[in-house]
Amino acid sequence: MSELKDLIHYVSKALVDMPDVVEVNEIVGEQTTVIELKVDKTDLGKVIGKQGRTARALRTILNAASTKLKKRSVLEIIE
Repeated sequence: MSELKDLIHYVSKALVDMPDVVEVNEIVGEQTTVIELKVDKTDLGKVIGKQGRTARALRTILNAASTKLKKRSVLEIIE
């Protein structure tokens, strides 16, 4: 598992009520890595947050970490 995948997995598990259902997939492309986050339907609101604030914060954390690793990454929250 990569550091970015671990990071999103750890943070999102802390946010949700059902941490066992959290699933993180990593798709490595030539220039950009896509991190896919799947949570339980009941936890979707917690991960997205009011007006998408939590999702934006997750993306900011991912962006900071990937910049440090000199990579580009995108977070996609899958319903």
